[in-house]
Amino acid sequence: MRKLKNEELNRVSLEEYKHKNKIPVIVILDNVRSMNNIGSVFRTCDAFSAEAIYLCGITSTPPHRDIHKTALGAEDSVEWKYFEHSTDAVKYASDKGYIPVAVEQADKSIILNQFKINNSEKYAIIFGNEINGVEDIVMENIIHCIEIPQTGTKHSLNVSISTGIVLWEFFKTFN
Repeated sequence: MRKLKNEELNRVSLEEYKHKNKIPVIVILDNVRSMNNIGSVFRTCDAFSAEAIYLCGITSTPPHRDIHKTALGAEDSVEWKYFEHSTDAVKYASDKGYIPVAVEQADKSIILNQFKINNSEKYAIIFGNEINGVEDIVMENIIHCIEIPQTGTKHSLNVSISTGIVLWEFFKTFN
């Protein structure tokens, strides 16, 4: 077995990527403070062809050197918008027909592998701040809450890791 060379990966150009079909998922980052996490989320959204990222509150926006460090150019391929308030992003997505789904540990959350993704629907998946999670006011405006099962002592995953896990589940359904 050998590793593939970059030229063997069949990468699409930036222009081709912008025109290719995306999975009907928008990622909403609710006050994510780490620019490395933001960049990693951009890269994950590029990898799984998410439609867009909505950056909210204290979440930094491109262009920024620290975002680029982990995004590696994905900040140029993935569409993004900035909203001062996360609730505005959720409302905007909802008005466009996206079902708001928080990723959070909550009393009525559905374990990720038990959540039924309907491939005829569109989803806005909300990921929260690294310390405080999804804002309470945002939780009041969601339709579903999904939770990634964890059995360790921390019951906490990095937001960029959570994004990868959740987007993979949605990607599998839509492809």
